[in-house]
Amino acid sequence: MTSATQAYTYAAPSSLLDGRLGLATSGGRALSGPAVAPRFFDGVVTRAAPAAAALLGVADVALARYHQPQSRPGWVRDPVVTCDGDRLRFESFSACGGVYARLDLLNGALDGEVFDRGTTNVDVNAPLREALARIGARDPLHLGVGLDELVVTTMDGAVVEKKVPLPERWLRGFAEVQVIASRMDQRGELTGMAAVRFLRGLPKKGTVWVAQAGRDLKVSDRQVPGSVQLAGPNRLATLLPLLRFAKSIRVYGPADASSCAWELELPGMRYTLTLSPERWRGFSGEGAVLDDLATDEAEDDADVVGMLLNFEPEVEIGLLADRSGLPADRVRAALTQLGVAGRVGYDLSDAAHFHRELPYDRDNVSLLNPRLAKARKLVEAGAVRLDGGSATVRTSGGLRQVSLADGSCTCEWWWDHRGSRGPCKHVLAARIVARAAVEVSR
Repeated sequence: MTSATQAYTYAAPSSLLDGRLGLATSGGRALSGPAVAPRFFDGVVTRAAPAAAALLGVADVALARYHQPQSRPGWVRDPVVTCDGDRLRFESFSACGGVYARLDLLNGALDGEVFDRGTTNVDVNAPLREALARIGARDPLHLGVGLDELVVTTMDGAVVEKKVPLPERWLRGFAEVQVIASRMDQRGELTGMAAVRFLRGLPKKGTVWVAQAGRDLKVSDRQVPGSVQLAGPNRLATLLPLLRFAKSIRVYGPADASSCAWELELPGMRYTLTLSPERWRGFSGEGAVLDDLATDEAEDDADVVGMLLNFEPEVEIGLLADRSGLPADRVRAALTQLGVAGRVGYDLSDAAHFHRELPYDRDNVSLLNPRLAKARKLVEAGAVRLDGGSATVRTSGGLRQVSLADGSCTCEWWWDHRGSRGPCKHVLAARIVARAAVEVSR
């Protein structure tokens, strides 16, 4: 597994002094264009304590390696923040690639001026973490995302530079999680103290299933209809310090009860954790994006749809379809392509994509999806022969029989995962050839 290197350069370290939280920014893209140190927001956070605790939670997830907690990384990836005019979204991914965290500071929690819209990294250093942990319920909190020139000039010589590895599995995880989340529905909800008691009563280890039962959420050691799988309940640890502020908790999951998401409703804000199907399993290998990326039109369509994005808090597929002249299914595939490039995420509460631009090289989509690259090589080599609803794929290891109807294959990958981690390279190759054959026949 290869990795790129992300270089962060901040004009000064982030700090919290006399109730003023100044978050230093590093590069990124705004409506006004690429920026070295963009300035997005300056104003008051109306509920300081939950905002500080939730921001600390996002930073804690970036530090965590849940599968092997004893081997903490020697480097830290800074959280990403997106300003889209009516909210601030802070995002991070765990070092193990299995937990995605996001804090949405909504319009009701913010009172200030928006200077620009866009995405950037923000510096969260050790002294800042300690200061955030000390914020109390009555403490004021003035927030600046991006430092003004006066602050920078008074900290002459305080430039901060960080270089951290960005493994492919981490980059691919951001892409996979937004597609997986878009397939989730709400499966349960608890309000008030019932939510607090439930979360505090969860086991720390193992795998359990959670389902709504009347007004309660019930935990079972086996899957029941409508339940959500929760593997490694300790991965919800960053929710616990926020329980004293919680208004409710919502649980989301897909129909196959594998991945899950937990959304804590806080005063004027939401804190969301999305967990991979197993404690040891990162999102990077889930393969949820591959079918959409394998379409011939996805890359060109992504160019068209991408030009229409404007850092909106909600991306409306119908509106994009009208503006682009593309059918809705191709817009969705284009959004998947843009998601792999770090340009869109998915909000469960709004049931909508949102625009952001992750600050890494987004031109290597095929490199981040080796299964897709291998499938295209099979197609180019003429290794696929169609026969009605099935296909034969010639490989160095022998012939593979593919069923186009259910996506099954006679290869080891399919027998190991049975489609639970996306299609294998043989199925992808067969689908590419089948789509091309349909186009030719029209």
